[in-house]
Amino acid sequence: QVQLVESGGGLVQPGGSLRLSCATSGSILSGNVMGWYRQDPGKARELVATIATGGRILYADSVKGRFTISRGNARNTVNLQMNSLKPEDTAVYYCNLRPLVGSNNYWGQGTQVTVSS
Repeated sequence: QVQLVESGGGLVQPGGSLRLSCATSGSILSGNVMGWYRQDPGKARELVATIATGGRILYADSVKGRFTISRGNARNTVNLQMNSLKPEDTAVYYCNLRPLVGSNNYWGQGTQVTVSS
């Protein structure tokens, strides 16, 4: 069974930085796309950034130039470096892993990011 565990959320002032990490337990045999999504209460979950095993990266327009997604050294881990944070970045951030083969789609439990003075 595959499980994703996020870490690194918290409270930060506008203009500050946070780094989120996501670790995976269980076996993923195929290539995959890992990424981060975020959700405000009452709103739909939205894509923040994704990175495929081949290296292709996608960012939401709202975070381009401020956030950087990267694969960790351990297999199937992903990080999100968030700089120049804004109050509108406040949300619960979810890690996602989607194997390229099959229809499985895995989510972490979420970590709260709050940007406020």
